[in-house]
Amino acid sequence: MGPEHWLLRIPVPGAAADPGSGPEARAALAWWTTRLLALEGARPGVVHARFADDASLAVADAARRSGARFAFTVTPDPHRTMGERHRGVGKAPCTEPAAALRADLHRVFAADLLAERCDLLVTIPGPEGGRELMTHYPHLVRARGARPVVSPPEGIPPFVPADGDGDLGEQFLRRLFGGAGGEGGLGPEARGRRLFLTVGRLHPVKQQDRLVEAWIEAGLHHRTALLLVGGSARSGTAVEREMRERIAKLLSADPAARRTLACWPALPNRQVRVLERTLAGARGEGTCVYVCPSAKEEFGLAVLEAMDAGLPVAGPQRGGVPHYVEDGVNGFLLPTHSTSALAGRLAELAVTPPQALARVAAAGAATVRERYSVAGMASELAHAYERLDVESPRR
Repeated sequence: MGPEHWLLRIPVPGAAADPGSGPEARAALAWWTTRLLALEGARPGVVHARFADDASLAVADAARRSGARFAFTVTPDPHRTMGERHRGVGKAPCTEPAAALRADLHRVFAADLLAERCDLLVTIPGPEGGRELMTHYPHLVRARGARPVVSPPEGIPPFVPADGDGDLGEQFLRRLFGGAGGEGGLGPEARGRRLFLTVGRLHPVKQQDRLVEAWIEAGLHHRTALLLVGGSARSGTAVEREMRERIAKLLSADPAARRTLACWPALPNRQVRVLERTLAGARGEGTCVYVCPSAKEEFGLAVLEAMDAGLPVAGPQRGGVPHYVEDGVNGFLLPTHSTSALAGRLAELAVTPPQALARVAAAGAATVRERYSVAGMASELAHAYERLDVESPRR
């Protein structure tokens, strides 16, 4: 971090990494966060949380105890996911319907409570201008006059090259093309093929299993390759294990698919960005296309990072990605609601000429440079924070 920024890590119980253990960990998280916020030089004027869960509720508790204002980034996600799942739209995230219902209800409760407690509401820009958000949070419509609501542009930090990036990129290429499928890398027959890359936590909403199923259904395992990056290097959470089991079951029926798909554990963000730049500039390898198969993305910062790296990207039609991706111009939009629809779109991308992909990738990189810098987002947020102390009563 810079000289004016601190990175403070909150000690948590070992099981707190699993969202299912959040309620039990909340008191400990709140206690530790309060202690950290009381450190000399670390007392904040505003505390900002971005995810609707028990950890954010703990942070909100600590902010109130510390006398800080609380800002919350509100999204339609928990309410929309619950409505769709229990109406039978899409796929349930686990095989236990009662557990899924409990988890969804708790996230809705957490989101509603955080929205009620905050002094500043932050919304993510999207193509629908917040209309969907207000259908899920009707009480916010009534409360909008009582607290500020801002929608700063999302943004990513610039990539700063460093010594050793070239060597790291070469290591990634050797790892990717030096195995026989799985975590060791792709089989030799995958070299030179078009490569689909996706990066994200292993979770049902990210739909890596649907991507694999669509890739196989379209027969693309015989002429393209697929790299999945995400999840714990070890056994991971129950959700991660279930996703791995689904993917393994899909691959078990076809040795060709096993040899042309690699699953890597999560990488640090900077290494991901080096990997993406390496694949974007690799000579003698097939063109790489970044795909985001999520059911939806509220905005999709990982998609922006891939665009910034110079990769052609394809993201979900639902959510925030269509806010900055124009299909066929600076990226592509994917119908991720259906395996067969996704398979058809992947088949099209598999035969899109390299020159067309290069044009789209260049336009995508320009979009990020011109409109989505983290400096612009930080400036607007800082202005909103400053106005809180001057213009808004404390809640």
